[in-house]
This record gives sequence, C-alpha cells and structure tokens, in this order.
Amino acid sequence: MTVSAPITQDVLTLPRKLSEGPVNLIGLSRSVLVQTLIDCGLAEKKAKMRSGQIWQWIYQKGVRSFDQMTNLSKDYRAELSSQFVLAVPEVVTKKVSTDGTRKYLMRIAGGHEVETVYIPEVDRGTLCISSQVGCTLTCSFCHTGTQRLVRNLTAAEIIGQVMVARDDLGEWPAAERTRNSETRLLSNIVLMGMGEPLYNFDNVRDAMKIAMDPEGICLSRRRITLSTSGVVPEIAKTAEQIGCLLAVSFHATTDAVRDTLVPINRKWNIETLLAELRVYPKLSNSERITFEYVMIKGVNDSDADARRLIQLIRGIPAKINLIPFNEWPGSPYERSDWKRIEAFSEIIFKAGYASPIRRPRGEDIMAACGQLKSASEKVRKSRVKQDKTAAADTPPPQQI
Repeated sequence: MTVSAPITQDVLTLPRKLSEGPVNLIGLSRSVLVQTLIDCGLAEKKAKMRSGQIWQWIYQKGVRSFDQMTNLSKDYRAELSSQFVLAVPEVVTKKVSTDGTRKYLMRIAGGHEVETVYIPEVDRGTLCISSQVGCTLTCSFCHTGTQRLVRNLTAAEIIGQVMVARDDLGEWPAAERTRNSETRLLSNIVLMGMGEPLYNFDNVRDAMKIAMDPEGICLSRRRITLSTSGVVPEIAKTAEQIGCLLAVSFHATTDAVRDTLVPINRKWNIETLLAELRVYPKLSNSERITFEYVMIKGVNDSDADARRLIQLIRGIPAKINLIPFNEWPGSPYERSDWKRIEAFSEIIFKAGYASPIRRPRGEDIMAACGQLKSASEKVRKSRVKQDKTAAADTPPPQQI
C-alpha cells in the first residue's frame, strides 16, 4: 500500500462567533429557550408556557414564521418577529438519484457549504447529516478528508438539516404521521456526513436532544446513530449524554493499515479503541455497536482480514456493516470485487456476527461524502479565476 496520510493534528476547534443581529431560536435547548424569553421580559412561569408553544410550532409543525403561531397573540408574535429569527440552512443544490437517494448541498452562515443525504429504503428513510464544515481527520479513503476543517456546525445548523429535509419530503405532520416512526419518510438519522461528531460534541448533543424530544420531531434514540472514527476520550459521553446508538469507522484489522486509512489510529490505536468499546455504557445484545468496514481492493479485504476482525471484536455485541468503497475522481483506491466482498461477509456471518453488505446508493449524483461540496468549490474557484483574468485583460479607461 503506497498511499499515506498525515497524522491527525491536535486541534482546538473554537466556537463560531455569532453574527450580530436577531437571535435564532432554532437549535436552542428547552432551558436556553426559556431563559431567552425571560431575558426579554417574560415572567418565568409565562416564559415556560410560551416556550412550550413556540417549541411545538417549530419542531412539530415546522413553521418558519412567528405569524403562523396562531395560539400566540398578534402583539406577542410581532414582538418575537422583532427580536428573533427562525433560520435553517439554505439548499444550494439538490440532486436526486435514479435509486431515490437525495443529496443536498446546504449553505450555512458565512457562506460555507455542507452535505446532507437522504436514503429511502423499504422499511425506513435515513438522513445522513454533517457535523462540521470539512474535517481534521484526513482519512485517506474519504473525500471529505481532502477538505480542510473550517468550523463546527452550530446546533441550529445540525438540526436544521433535518428540518430542511423534512420540508423537501413534505414530512411536517399530517395527523397520522405525527409520532409513528414506522410511517415516516424520514425515520432515522445517522451522523455519518462531513466531520467527526465527537469533535463537536456539545452541538451534536443539543441537536439530537431536539430530534428526540417527544413534543417535537420525536425520533426514538435508537433511530439515531452517531459514527466516530475513534475519539476515545469522548466515546462514553455518547451513551451518557445522548443515548443514541454508536457506530465506529473501523476499516482495518492491523494498526499499520488503519494508521493510513484512519490516521487518528496513530493517537488511539486499535487496542485502545477496542478496550474503550468493551466498557461502553449502553453495550448489550439489544444495543450492539456497529463496526463500519469499507471494502478496498487489495488493502483490507482478504480472508485473513476477516478472520482477524472476528478475533478483535470477540466478546463485543456487534454487527459489521460492509461498505463497498464509493470511488471518487482522483481517489487512490478501488472498490473490492463483489465476490470478494461476499466471501468476506460469509466468513464473518459464520462466526456469528451480522454482516450486511451496504448496497451502493446515489453513485450517479456524487453521493460519496464530500463530493458535491468539492464540485461546488471547483466551480466557484473557476469563476473567481475567470473574473480575475477578465479584469486583468480589460484595458484601463482612456482619459479625455
């Protein structure tokens, strides 16, 4: 294997400085929303009541205008409109695959862009959301790893991706869809988009608390999965403070290979990561850890790799998701042959572990993580270059 990647840097990601102007009520926790209304002059008891009403309008009914909150007085609606906003990301590009997958490029504050992907299946609809603009982990098989980290997303920008997808799906509830996840078009959330969720833990936690709130979007915690590359010190907090399911981007069975594929392994190696997973607070047969394993030709797809994987995870309630590598222009790897993937899966299955092979989705719309954003940046840079060239070629105005 000739591909190499830089070791993951120690990065302190500073919170984004909020712009001046009205406060965005979307993304605020219940307690912060109450305090915000108190700070604007409401008595505590009344603030709690009003916050509950506003919360339901935003997250149950999906409204984006205070004028639509008809159980509030006209005067109070006008007061809210003068002090607050209800802002979500803006869809810049939407692509729909022949298999039904939808990929959104969304613009957030500062003009930055992130990706969100909706994947419909027979029994569920899964939304893959981003937690950072870019990423610091430089995983060599991941297209987002080629993009520098810009900043963390706010809680509003994270839950806003869910809200925008529900807009597009027409999901804001008709009565029969209010709480029943089985009939929802968007029934599951996976934090597997751009960025490492555990490097933006507080905002991810606050956003997922909103998604799980019974008086709002109302998703079960077991319908939300957070995927980490292995930020060991933060893993237990996922169970303790969010309570959702956990997935680990594993992808290799030796430190030598994982150091290249997932460079954070140089900081917390396979032994350290697995030791932390064995004591994961919510670990049980009913709440297994998902090991994600991208199948890369000639790199990590041998029978020996499959057998090593079984030995490594032995004793951990787990399932292994086998992911055919989603090739992108300029990628240094190739997807494993289908027969090789099936043989790998069979070895794991015979050892007693579920080993589903994820069917590639959205390949015709650049659904691999980071592809759409990269394409957008190339277009933007090309336009800037053309503008500069045109400006240089334009002769100065003649003086009369």
